[in-house]
Amino acid sequence: MSNSINDGVGYLLTGAGLLKHPSLRAFVIVPLLINIMIFGTLIALTVGEVRDLMESWMAAIPTWLSFLSWIIWPLVVISIAMISGYLFTAIAILIASPFNALLAEKAEELITGEPADGLEGIAGALMSFPRSIVRELAKFLYYLPLLLAVLLLSLIPPLSPFAPFLWFLLGAWMMAVQYVDYPMDNHLLSFKQVKQALRARRTSSLGFGGLVALASGIPIVNFFVVPAAVVGATVFWCEEIRGQTPP
Repeated sequence: MSNSINDGVGYLLTGAGLLKHPSLRAFVIVPLLINIMIFGTLIALTVGEVRDLMESWMAAIPTWLSFLSWIIWPLVVISIAMISGYLFTAIAILIASPFNALLAEKAEELITGEPADGLEGIAGALMSFPRSIVRELAKFLYYLPLLLAVLLLSLIPPLSPFAPFLWFLLGAWMMAVQYVDYPMDNHLLSFKQVKQALRARRTSSLGFGGLVALASGIPIVNFFVVPAAVVGATVFWCEEIRGQTPP
């Protein structure tokens, strides 16, 4: 059983490469279109709001300090890109969750060459939407205490310099849990089993989730992160987790 940062990174890269496979293309289109519509709409709204906010801020700055705009604008743009990338990805995941599960099912069949447990088509994906929402809520309730804990640690002066590292680790872990849950949920494995399986492969999980977290904050690239991560997580499931899941 492998368990390394490189393995985890490789799963996402493999998943991205498989997106163009003929047997997966049709199942990639729906999540991808959902991502593009959500990201496009929210980015348009965000850009307008940020522009208005920045203009009001700059209007309040004395003329002799106007040179600061060349410093402030890039910082604001980068910060907004990272924050909005994570937020918009979360919204896209919620709406597209049944189709992500269907993509995981088809990816597993491609990887293993065997029929996989799952939703068995678009109709099954649509029928599973209420159950998917409940599962996403369970993830949110798991994430929330972790978010609050890292936020509190970030406010403690001796630990503040390490806050970016803590946030990155949290984001990496959350992304691993989020996406590996799809193939495992298709096999009716509990959320507890998902967490146990990833803890047993913590290094691979952080390698996979870390690259997903980084890519989620890059404009345009984040359109394709969700389907690539779903397929990559399925590769992770097939190569490291399947057959070794704790009861």
